[in-house]
Amino acid sequence: MNAEFIEALNDIEKEKGISKEVLIEAIEAALVSGYKRNFNSAQNVRVDINREMGNVRVFARKTIVEEVTDSRSQISIDEAHEIDPNYMLDDIIDMEVTPRDFGRIAAQTAKQVVTQRIREAERGIIYNEFIDREQDIVTGIVQRQDGRFYYIDLGKVEALMPVNEKMPTETFKQGDRVKAFITKVEKTTKGPQIFVSRTHPGLLKRLFELEVPEIFDGVVEIRSVAREAGDRSKIAVHSSDPNVDPVGACVGQKGMRVQTVVQELKGEKIDIVKWSEDTAEYVANSLSPSKVVHVTVYEGEKMTRVVVPDYQLSLAIGKKGQNARLAAKLTGWKIDIKSEAQAAEEGFTFTEPVSIIPLEKKNQPESTEFAEAHVEEERE
Repeated sequence: MNAEFIEALNDIEKEKGISKEVLIEAIEAALVSGYKRNFNSAQNVRVDINREMGNVRVFARKTIVEEVTDSRSQISIDEAHEIDPNYMLDDIIDMEVTPRDFGRIAAQTAKQVVTQRIREAERGIIYNEFIDREQDIVTGIVQRQDGRFYYIDLGKVEALMPVNEKMPTETFKQGDRVKAFITKVEKTTKGPQIFVSRTHPGLLKRLFELEVPEIFDGVVEIRSVAREAGDRSKIAVHSSDPNVDPVGACVGQKGMRVQTVVQELKGEKIDIVKWSEDTAEYVANSLSPSKVVHVTVYEGEKMTRVVVPDYQLSLAIGKKGQNARLAAKLTGWKIDIKSEAQAAEEGFTFTEPVSIIPLEKKNQPESTEFAEAHVEEERE
């Protein structure tokens, strides 16, 4: 090795951010093992690389003793005095034992060590970059698929999307661009492993954050998300500014904002409801687009009884119970839905002590074009 090698290490330090001193120390440690392996030596040796010129020297470390019993690790006091009269018993002396062809071994070892350290540093940089992006959206290109995963190229690294994390309504082919949600970043011996999903509720939340400036600015907050990927979702939103309608902000002018999200999710229906501290009001809102006549809250059981107009019962429950199921996920409360006729048959008179929404204040779904479209669709 020579001065050009040191200059190369300086370049690596600048470009890759790997300390030259760290690299040299790693090369010296590797050369010690290489020396012992190639020259069948059991000596206690150290390798010194000149930081300016790149010259490599090997030194055997020997203890000064009166009588030598192991010439590989000891030297007599008389021999030591021939080198330097100031040496004393038990001092450690370094004697150069650099083999004639050690430069070739040093060059090969240095190349291997530097390559390995660069690879480790790059993996560390990628890991640090993506661990900070966990729970965020990335865009990549589908490379291939096997029985377990879709492999998505993110530029610096390949992400894994389990096949069950793909929405049922979509198919991918090689070269397709896709947005996905980073669910987990793991550090492995082969580098960082990144797992992504298209079905995670976090994807829906992040898409709205990208499309709605009020959410990005913190004026509007997404309080809860319930999702059945590829089919239907509900999000509950709240505004810290009384002058800002959180539902209207998410829907956008003529539904432009929500439709952008719907298109990204391949037509997945999205209900945007207003969050409320009042449990009854929140539960009533969550059943949108259905109207609600009355909500009774049972705090101890974390359960609500909801009464809806007779003609809205199927709409409130939804296809295969989907609307009610999503509302329960969204609010975190059990929801028992009855029609007015069923409630009357069971003798329910709207007089229970924790009734919140009376008959005369029928809850209306938020008046957005998107919610109205749901109403028409369910009626059909």
